[in-house]
Amino acid sequence: MGSLIYGSSGIEISFDDRVLAHLELVINAKLRRRESFMLSWRDAPAVGDGRSSIWLDTAIPLYFRYSGSRIPLIDKEWLEELVMEAGSTRGLVLGEEPGSARQVKSQDNSVKRKDHPAR
Repeated sequence: MGSLIYGSSGIEISFDDRVLAHLELVINAKLRRRESFMLSWRDAPAVGDGRSSIWLDTAIPLYFRYSGSRIPLIDKEWLEELVMEAGSTRGLVLGEEPGSARQVKSQDNSVKRKDHPAR
């Protein structure tokens, strides 16, 4: 399980390493072109099973941390779908990974801020 660490407050959003690798490629491509966009996902039931979103912009620090040392395989079709969605007015909304019936969800993003006492 890897993490996308967002902003100067260090909000940590956990995703499977494979999902995180795809997100990193999409985010890098968009931000290199100075294109800001919204990223949304379903939260895990442990944090309310709702939806969360963050605004991605070149002015906001990001850090990608992977739990495994191996680089996950990239699905080019899924990557293209994610890039297209990120360019839409709705932004990138993580849904089901192609070829999988499972919903892409964050594992836990409720209390993992640098300045949060529970960390």
